[in-house]
Amino acid sequence: MIIEKSPLDKLSFSIKCILDRVVAAIALLIFSPVILIVAIAIHIRMGSPVVFTQARPGKYSRIFNVYKFRTMTDDRDADGNLLPDTQRLTSLGKFLRKTSLDELPQLWNVVRGEMSFVGPRPLLPRYLPYYSDREKKRHNVVPGITGLAQINGRNNLPWDERLALDVEYVENWSLFLDLKILVKTVAKVLLRESVAVAPSEILKDLDDERKQSHR
Repeated sequence: MIIEKSPLDKLSFSIKCILDRVVAAIALLIFSPVILIVAIAIHIRMGSPVVFTQARPGKYSRIFNVYKFRTMTDDRDADGNLLPDTQRLTSLGKFLRKTSLDELPQLWNVVRGEMSFVGPRPLLPRYLPYYSDREKKRHNVVPGITGLAQINGRNNLPWDERLALDVEYVENWSLFLDLKILVKTVAKVLLRESVAVAPSEILKDLDDERKQSHR
């Protein structure tokens, strides 16, 4: 379901897109020393690659590659299977997640226009068949580094509440709402609130949860 936008909305979205790219480019320059230090630390602790790349659905469910700093090792069991996330998450990785420094490479996604500073978080492609018609609205906008769900509980929220907040954001979007979310995000990052270092311990994968609910 695609929401029709008024001329004023279209202008506001254009302003948002321009601001996103300009501010992200400036932020990359400002944070380049931090990015370099983090990259070196990851390389020393975990080796290469230092950036984790994963396919995610963006606007209109088009697939793109999202970038994050690597926080886990590639340790495997005797059969060659990756160990659980909690066993592969390093102390450095925990620090990067708690401080949200692992998100810095996503500034490049914003510069490329694949992401925005604010919007529904891009989730896994395999979740796409499990959204309700209403929840599919979350893909009517460019996904974001932070969003309404992130300032209201992040990964601590049940899936239904989290996705409902994504749709609420899409239906009530404005530049002022984006600014409000950004201010609250900065406060939560500084206070390290609602940070789930290992989300898999708190929340089941959406596809697994909904498969069980339909049995």
